[in-house]
Amino acid sequence: MNERLYLLKIRLLEIEPEIWRRFVVPASISLDRLHDVIQIVMGWTDSHLHEFTLGKKRYTEYPEYKDDGLECGRYRLGDLIKKKGRTFKYLYDFGDSWEHELTLEENRYFNPEIQSEIACLAGARACPPEDVGGVPGYYDFCKALGDPQHEEHESFMEWSGGNFDSKKFDAGAVNWELMKYLRWSRDRYLHWEGQE
Repeated sequence: MNERLYLLKIRLLEIEPEIWRRFVVPASISLDRLHDVIQIVMGWTDSHLHEFTLGKKRYTEYPEYKDDGLECGRYRLGDLIKKKGRTFKYLYDFGDSWEHELTLEENRYFNPEIQSEIACLAGARACPPEDVGGVPGYYDFCKALGDPQHEEHESFMEWSGGNFDSKKFDAGAVNWELMKYLRWSRDRYLHWEGQE
């Protein structure tokens, strides 16, 4: 693997105890692909709009107007940030407003045990369910799930499938999803001998 790798830490803001992940991506990753990776490492389902903010510039998918920001698929992370310790924001779901902060922890990461250019190394706690109502809704949801006497306990249990565990995080399962993503998104161009 000759690719220059970035070690990033992402944390979901305004929630305690903290929900975070540490992961590796190539410096050459485009922001739209970084969005895909964030969705997998955090546990979101890519059901809503998103936006990156680096400095004073905003990057989003398919902006309709200039005020919407720049098209994230046209920019590579390594061209936008290079310095260790630099932070930037990622907003997911403009309704629930899940704000994340990413920090570039290493700009020339190397670990011989990492066999892939994209990998999740560590993390803590489960991602909130989609459409739970942002930070206040998530706290209400957790409170109701933790109290069988709560008036909304049964409805939230049914809505969430009955098996949500806010303390759970499984890096192995995340890396399995990342491997599937890498396989699905790889360059499929085959050069056959004799063809130009």
